[in-house]
Amino acid sequence: MEKEGKIFVSGHRGMVGSTIIRTLQENGYTNLLYIDHSRLDLRDQCAVEKFFAEHKPEYVFLIAAKVGGIKANISYPAEFIYDNLMIQSNVIHQSHLHQVKKLLFLGSSCIYPRLCKQPMKEEYLFDGKLEPTNEAYAMAKIAGVKMCQSYYRQYGSRFISVIPPNLYGPGDNFDLKNSHVIPALMRKFHLAKITQAPEVVIWGTGAPRREFLYTDDLANACLFMMERYDDNEIINIGAGKDLSILELAELMAGVVGFQGSLVFDPDYPDGMPQKLLDVRRLEELGWRASTPLSEGLAQTYSWFLNSHWV
Repeated sequence: MEKEGKIFVSGHRGMVGSTIIRTLQENGYTNLLYIDHSRLDLRDQCAVEKFFAEHKPEYVFLIAAKVGGIKANISYPAEFIYDNLMIQSNVIHQSHLHQVKKLLFLGSSCIYPRLCKQPMKEEYLFDGKLEPTNEAYAMAKIAGVKMCQSYYRQYGSRFISVIPPNLYGPGDNFDLKNSHVIPALMRKFHLAKITQAPEVVIWGTGAPRREFLYTDDLANACLFMMERYDDNEIINIGAGKDLSILELAELMAGVVGFQGSLVFDPDYPDGMPQKLLDVRRLEELGWRASTPLSEGLAQTYSWFLNSHWV
């Protein structure tokens, strides 16, 4: 990307979007464009068309999305598929019409089959059925990937797609009903610690294995990809390591300082048995994650203690 180029970061108030903005600024990119949802609803085709015509961004980070944990995905599948399809379609199509020089679309590892071979290589995308608990969200993200590839192939649009694992970090959503596993566990353990509760109940069996990537690492990888990658094939961005939910809970208890018991409730769904990305392609390009999970969790908890969630 050109340092002086106008860069539109959608979803700038979210955990990932805000981190990407900070990372861009730290790397000398200052011509940044972002706008609140109250002023621009990316689901509104006419509003997005007007925005692109008026502001003429040259580069786009398509980060905005409706996201949530397993309970939110089960409860609101219509919103997850509709909102994400509309956001993606509007931003990608207007980027094409207004000749954006390059666009990065942020996918998700949930697009891989539920029983995908591990670690998950990019070519495994359509090797099986999706996980039912997040099928609507995954279908929308797959459509976003395919839309970028289609515009790349038909028009030569430099639209690339990256696939991260579970993300976490400062600025995350810690709502117990709708958040992902790390913020949900962190808040549960914190509340249990300050109330001196004897135990924390954790959804599922604790057996599923997950990979986690710190938001700063993801932002650095996204900038790396925008600067150096120009192919239409998806690229996994991850840490290359996973652990069980039980192991994560034990690690989280140590970070927060909770000393009670862990109780797993198998009546709640586990989701996919394992999600570990094969990141060899990205490492061959010259990038790898640098933040150990224990360090990232400690930094996230420090932010949490100073946030409005406490």
